[in-house]
Amino acid sequence: MSTDKGITFHRYAAMEPSSLENLSILYQSSDFIIVNKHWDIRIDSKMWYEKLTVQSQLKHKFPELADPDTYYGFRFCHQLDFSTSGALCVALNKAAAGRAYKCFAQRLVTKAYLALVRGSVREDRLTINYAIGKDTREGLTHMMCTEGTEGCDNAKPCQTELIVLQHGLYGGEPVTKVLLQPLTGRTHQLRVHCAAIGHPIVGDFTYSFKKDSGPYRMMLHAYALRIPVDRELIDVIAPDPFVNTVDKQWSPRHTVCEVGLALQELKARETEAGKERQGMEGMGKEETCLESEEQRVLCEQWLAEWTLE
Repeated sequence: MSTDKGITFHRYAAMEPSSLENLSILYQSSDFIIVNKHWDIRIDSKMWYEKLTVQSQLKHKFPELADPDTYYGFRFCHQLDFSTSGALCVALNKAAAGRAYKCFAQRLVTKAYLALVRGSVREDRLTINYAIGKDTREGLTHMMCTEGTEGCDNAKPCQTELIVLQHGLYGGEPVTKVLLQPLTGRTHQLRVHCAAIGHPIVGDFTYSFKKDSGPYRMMLHAYALRIPVDRELIDVIAPDPFVNTVDKQWSPRHTVCEVGLALQELKARETEAGKERQGMEGMGKEETCLESEEQRVLCEQWLAEWTLE
C-alpha cells in the first residue's frame, strides 16, 4: 500500500483471477467508494449463475453499507465494461448519488484511460471524431460501429483525445501505449474509435472480430477519475497495470510522453473547456434556471450511454 496526496492506493497482483476477497479500494468517504475494478468481472448481474460481480464483492467487504432500498445494494455512478479494469465510483446514499449525477449532467467529470493498441501510432496526438451507432448486421447486434459502415444505425457525434505514451512490443508484436480521454459518452466508444483508426486495443476479442484471443485480458484501464462533487473532490488514480513488472509480454522500447505529463495536459484542456461551458451557461442563466423535461431526458440518456470503453 502507498499514499499520495491523501489518497490511499491498494496495489494488487494485476494478473491474478478475481475473487470476493480481492476488491481493491482507491478511495473511501462517508458518501463514496472508488474501487479499482478487476478485469473480466461485471459490475452487477441479474443472472443467477453470475455470483462474482463488483456488487457481490462490495456486499462481502462492506455488508453494513449495502442499501436495501436498491436492487443491487449499491449505487454505481457510471459504468465500466466487464473486460475493462480501473476506477469505478460507487455512491453510498441517494443524496451522494444525486450530487455525482449533477457532475455528470454538467459535464464536469474527467475520465482518462490507459490502453495498449496494436501497431505503431504515428501521430503523438490525435483527436478522433468518428460518429458511432449501433451495428444492426445479423449476429452483431451487441456491437457498435462508425458512421458510414454497413448496418450502422443512429450514429451520434463522438470525440476522443489520444496521447501516445510509449512504443514497444507485446508478445513480440508492435504496440503503442496510449492515454485516452473520451469527450463524449457512447457505448464502447474507446474500443470502436481505436479500431476505426486501425489500432484496435490489444486483447479486444469483440472488435477484432474474434481474432485477438491470445492476451489474458483486454488492455483497457480506467486510469484517472475526477468528480468535483459539492462536498468533496474525488480525484483518484488506479495504478497502471500495463508495466513490464506486471506483464512480461509488454516490452516498452521508446517513451514519447510520461503519463503524468499527459494527464496534466488532458486536465488542463478539460479545465479550460469547463470554464467555457460555465461562461456560456452563465450568459443564459435567467432563461435556463429550471431544467426542462427535455433537458432531463437528454441528460438521463447521456448518463445511460456512459459506457465509454
